[in-house]
Amino acid sequence: MTQDRMNGILLGVFYIIAAVTAIIAVVFYQPILSERWYTSVADGFQTKVLLGVLNDFLLVVTAVGTAIMLFPYVRPWNESIALGYLCFRIMEAVFISIGLVSILGLLQLSMDYEAGSVASEENLHAVGFMLQAVHSWTSMLGPNLMLGLNTFMYSYLLLRTELAPKQLARFGMVTAIMVFIAGLLEIFGVIEPFSAAKGLLALPVGVYEMSLAVWFIVKGFNRKRLQHLKVK
Repeated sequence: MTQDRMNGILLGVFYIIAAVTAIIAVVFYQPILSERWYTSVADGFQTKVLLGVLNDFLLVVTAVGTAIMLFPYVRPWNESIALGYLCFRIMEAVFISIGLVSILGLLQLSMDYEAGSVASEENLHAVGFMLQAVHSWTSMLGPNLMLGLNTFMYSYLLLRTELAPKQLARFGMVTAIMVFIAGLLEIFGVIEPFSAAKGLLALPVGVYEMSLAVWFIVKGFNRKRLQHLKVK
C-alpha cells in the first residue's frame, strides 16, 4: 500500500470520527446547557458531560487532522486557496475549543453548587448564562460559518484537481453554502439552533463529509490526477 493510499484512508477515518464525535458531544452536553444546568453534577451528569468534552476534544483533533492530511494534495493546484482552507479549518477548531472550555466552566460551577461553596446564586446564574451564551455563539461561528467557508474551499479544490468525483465535489460546495446560510440565519434569530429548518440546512454537509470519507477509504485519491499534480 502506497503512502498516498494510506493517507486517503486516514483522511476518511478522520472525517468519520469528526462527524461521530460532534454528534455525541451535542447529545451529552444537554444537561449542562439546560435551564437547570447548575444541578448537573448533583443529578449525576458529571461523567456524561465529561464524555461530551472528550468527544469535543477528539472533534478538534480530527478536524485539524483532515486539514493537515488534505492540504499537501490540493496545494499544488492553488496554494492561496489551499492555505485559506487550512486557516479556516483551524479557526473552526479554535471556536470549538472555546466552546469546550465554556462547558468545563459550567461544569465547575455546577460542582461548586453541589458542594455548597457558591456565595451568591444570583451571580452563579449570571455567570452560567454567559458561559452558555459563549458556547452558543462559538457553535454558530465554528461548526457553521467557518465550516461553510472551509468546506466550500476544499470542495472547490477537489473539483478542480479532480482528486475526488466532480459531482461529489459540486455537492460539497452546495452543502457548504447551505450550512453557512444556516449559521447566518441562526445568528440573526431567524431559525433556532435545534429546529427542523436548521437541520434541513445543516444536515447535508454531514452527508457530504460521510460520502467523501467513504470514497477516500474505498477508492483513495484519483491516481492519474495525483501524478499530474505531483509533476506540476
